[in-house]
Amino acid sequence: MPETRKGGGGPGVVLGVLSLAAFMASLDLFIVNVAFRDIGESFPDQPLADQSWVLNAYAIVYAALLIPIGRYADQHSRKTGFLFGVALFTVASLACAVAPSLWTLVAARVLQAIGAAALTPTSLGLLVAAFDGPGRARAVRIWAATGAIAAASGPVVGGVLVELSWRWVFLVNIPIGIGAFVVAARVVQDSSETEKTGTPDPAGATLVIVAIGALALALVKGQEWGWGGPDTLAAFAVALVGAAILGRRMATHPRPLVEPAMLAVRTFRWSTISAIGFGAAFAGFLLTGVLFAQEVWNYGPITVGLAVAPGPLMVPIFAVVGSRLRTRLSAGTVVALGCAVFAAGCVLTLSSITIGSDYAARLLPGLLLSGVGTGLALPEILATATSELPPDRSTTGSAIVNAARQIGSVIGVSAVIALLPTIGDLDPLDGFRHALWACVALALVGGLTGLRIGRPNPTPSQPSR
Repeated sequence: MPETRKGGGGPGVVLGVLSLAAFMASLDLFIVNVAFRDIGESFPDQPLADQSWVLNAYAIVYAALLIPIGRYADQHSRKTGFLFGVALFTVASLACAVAPSLWTLVAARVLQAIGAAALTPTSLGLLVAAFDGPGRARAVRIWAATGAIAAASGPVVGGVLVELSWRWVFLVNIPIGIGAFVVAARVVQDSSETEKTGTPDPAGATLVIVAIGALALALVKGQEWGWGGPDTLAAFAVALVGAAILGRRMATHPRPLVEPAMLAVRTFRWSTISAIGFGAAFAGFLLTGVLFAQEVWNYGPITVGLAVAPGPLMVPIFAVVGSRLRTRLSAGTVVALGCAVFAAGCVLTLSSITIGSDYAARLLPGLLLSGVGTGLALPEILATATSELPPDRSTTGSAIVNAARQIGSVIGVSAVIALLPTIGDLDPLDGFRHALWACVALALVGGLTGLRIGRPNPTPSQPSR
C-alpha cells in the first residue's frame, strides 16, 4: 500500500502539529533543569529538598498517568484526549509562569504532567492511525526524533529564556500550545480502538504516585530528618507498602496497570527494569552537571545551556552506531555497553572536576562520553522493550517503559539532591563527587539488568489478554 494520509489535513501539517506537541512536553523535561537554580533563588526560604519537587512532581505524575490516560483515550477518542492534554498543558504552563510561591508552582507542574500524560500517547496513536504504508514508519521515526531534538536543544533554549526570567521557560509553551490546539482541532482526524477493554486500574496509578512520591520524599529529606529518624523510616515504609499493594493489584485486578503476562516476556521485563536504572543515572548526571557549572563555576544560564548541549548532541549520532552494532551483538550487550560508557563518562567527570573553571579539559570529555553511552543504550532499551510483544500491546508496552524512565528520573534527581553539598561545606566538590558516584552505580544497575535482555526472539510472544 502506498504511503498515504487517511483524510483530514495535509500529511506535513498533521505530522508537524502532532510532533510539535510531543516536542513541547519533552522539552519541558530538559529546560527546567537549567532554570532550577533561578527558580530556587526566587523562593530562597525553601530548602533544596523542597525545590526538587518542581522536577519530581512532574515526573511522578507523568509516569503514573501515562498508561491509564493513554488507554482511556485510545478506547474513546484520541483526538479529544490530545486536545485536552494540549489545553491543560498550556493553561498549566501559564499557571507555572505566574506562580507566587514554590508550592503553587509544584501544583501547576502536576497539572502540566497530567496534560503531558494525555497528549504524548494520543499524539502517537493519532499519527499511527493517520498514515499507511512506508509513510507510517517514517512519520513515527520523525515523531520519536523530537525527543532527541528536545534533549539537544533544551539546555540551550532554557539558558536563553532564563536570561530573561525563569518564568519564560513556561511562558514559551503558551503560543506553541495555542497554535497546536487550533491546528489540530481543524486538520487531525479522530480515531479510537474498536475493542473496548476498559481503562487500566486507576487505583494502581494512585499507588504509583504514593509509592514513588514517598521514596522521593525519604531520599530528599533523609539528611534533614536523619536517615534513621522516624519520619524518614515512615516514608520508606509507605513506599514499600505501596509497592507491595501495587504488585498485589497487578496480580489480581481484571485490568491491571501492567499485565503480569507482559512482565513474563523477558525482553520487556528486563528492558523496563533497565530503563529505571539508566533513567535514574541520566537524570542525576544532567542535574549534577547543570548545578556544578552554576554553583561552582558560576556559569550563567546561556553558558550552562551551551556547556551541557554537546552531550545530548551525541545521542542521535550514536543511536545510529548502536543500531549497526545490533547486527553483530545482542540487544542486551549493546545496552550494557552503552551503560558502561555512560558510567565511564561519570567517572571521568568526577575524577577531573576542580574549583577552577576549565570546561574543555574538566567537564566536556565526560559530557561527550555520557552522550555516547546514552545514544547506545537508550534507543536500544526503548526499541527492544516492545519487540516481543504482540501488536495490540506495543503501545501500552511503550507507555510502560517510558513511565519506567520517569520513575528512574525521580530516583536519580532525589539521590542527587540528597548528596549535593549544602552551603558552608568545607569542600563543595565532595557532594558533587558523591552524586556522580551515585550516577555511576545507577548506570551499572541499568547495564547489569540490560544484559538480561539478551537477544530478542524472531517471533513475538503473545501475553494473554
